[in-house]
Amino acid sequence: MHLTARDIAELVGGELAGKPDQPVTGVAGVREAQLGDLAFIASPKYFSALKTTQAAVVIVAHDAKVEFVRTLIRVDNPVQAFTKVVLRVMPPPVKYTPGIHPTAVIASTAKLGKDVSIQPHVVIADDAVIGDRTVIGAGTFIGIGCTLGPDCLLHANVTLREYTVIGARVILHPGVVLGADGFGYETVKGKHQKVPQVGIVEIGDDVEIGANSAVDRARFGKTRIGRGTKIDNLVQIAHNCVIGEDCIICGQAGMAGSTILGNHVTLAGQVGIAGHLTIGDGAIMMGQTGIAQDVEPGAILFGAPGLPHKMFKRSYVAFEHLPELVAKVRDLEKLVAELQAKLK
Repeated sequence: MHLTARDIAELVGGELAGKPDQPVTGVAGVREAQLGDLAFIASPKYFSALKTTQAAVVIVAHDAKVEFVRTLIRVDNPVQAFTKVVLRVMPPPVKYTPGIHPTAVIASTAKLGKDVSIQPHVVIADDAVIGDRTVIGAGTFIGIGCTLGPDCLLHANVTLREYTVIGARVILHPGVVLGADGFGYETVKGKHQKVPQVGIVEIGDDVEIGANSAVDRARFGKTRIGRGTKIDNLVQIAHNCVIGEDCIICGQAGMAGSTILGNHVTLAGQVGIAGHLTIGDGAIMMGQTGIAQDVEPGAILFGAPGLPHKMFKRSYVAFEHLPELVAKVRDLEKLVAELQAKLK
């Protein structure tokens, strides 16, 4: 990487303050940056890092109230600007050459679109349909009757059980499993009897699902994930869940069966949602929140069980003082007992 601060400011359309000819030799986070690196700050909580960072140049927002002894570049969106630089200087993303690897096993009734790339040891079962320009990573299994739209990218070792439906431009990271049986059992005379899971999974356009996440097939009908939703690693979505459009579901979140998420819902890390609940549009569940009842649109919940965020913060402050309050109550009980004894 051989750029100057001036080159970067021109690339991102930023306002430069400092040394235009400052050489930039790498990119890094503001805390990890070394001499010659470019870094960025998008959140005020990192402003203090400017006092200790070794970065030569830092990208910040136009309205950021900060001072820096080296060089600043002010932009409208620091994240997008830094990303633009990274894409300019980093190696280009891997491109997969269209074609079928000789170790792939493809059923005679499967239909492959134009310019697909089938990597080593892929298995594609009967009646599967693969859309144009889709890439199927090494070791991936595509079950009977699955349908994939165009321009999808399935990384290594993805598993699609039978009749899974995937839209266009979907990205599935390594280890994703779509269409495994839902966790359905009925206890009869003390024995757990399996309830048949005969539905499917349907994934909308532009969905991305992180590594080792699982979306279970419906007991009947569909488990459905709406267009544009992004799912992190290690997420569990149970049978018959319906997730709306443009949701964000972070790592280790879990949803029990028949849960409904509206559009633009955010589940932070390790959120757990009980079954048969409805979460309204735009709701936000903060980290480790436990949801046991329906949630209104736009609500922000925290804690287990989930409470409105502001209420939870007030409750937590009180919780921190519980030992003192308990001691005071015991003292008051003792005092009341003594007064009652005197009255008698």
